[in-house]
Amino acid sequence: MKIWAALFSLALALPGGVWFLLGDSQAAGIAVSSVAELPVMSYQLDASRSKFIVHAHRGGIFWFKGHDHFIAAREFSGVAELTPDALNPASLQLTVRSASLEETSDVFTPQQKGIIKKELDEIVLESAKYPEITFQSTDVKGALKNSAFDVRIGGNISLHGVTKHIVIPATVTLEGDTIHAIGKFDLNRGDFNVKATSAFHGTVRVKGKLSFTFDIIGQRI
Repeated sequence: MKIWAALFSLALALPGGVWFLLGDSQAAGIAVSSVAELPVMSYQLDASRSKFIVHAHRGGIFWFKGHDHFIAAREFSGVAELTPDALNPASLQLTVRSASLEETSDVFTPQQKGIIKKELDEIVLESAKYPEITFQSTDVKGALKNSAFDVRIGGNISLHGVTKHIVIPATVTLEGDTIHAIGKFDLNRGDFNVKATSAFHGTVRVKGKLSFTFDIIGQRI
């Protein structure tokens, strides 16, 4: 009798109470899963501490002498989530304001940068019609290597009214309440109906491939 009394007292003290002792699998499963849940950390992306650059390879030889364009996204926001010890669950949501993209290369004068900016807004990106460029992840794969996550982020990117699935490789590190992600991926502007200016004095005369590089900082929320 003393043994049964001790077991009954122990059962009441455990998560799930006496149902755990009696073998109720549903109650036991709830108790076990609550203990096994891993914390998901959320981080607000900080554009002021980050870099997001589009490298548009030269495609013309007029006026601006066929220089490559290095176009920075000045305004973007988003949230990254991941599980520090297991990677998943993980996700990424990113929104870039189209009108915030501007030329940064030192080979262009301020006047030329102003002309490039106008063409980007009015002809290339059509910022008034398509004010946002968005990315929403659908899956995140990878592993922890040398204190950093090597990941491949699959998701849907919406650009210039077209949505396509892409995969973005990145290296992600955590330090205190800060997340740091670096990486590079390519897109073909033709896949998104993005034009290049073609008039004789057009300034954004670029090839089809656009290379995106990013160095993004996020703060835990």
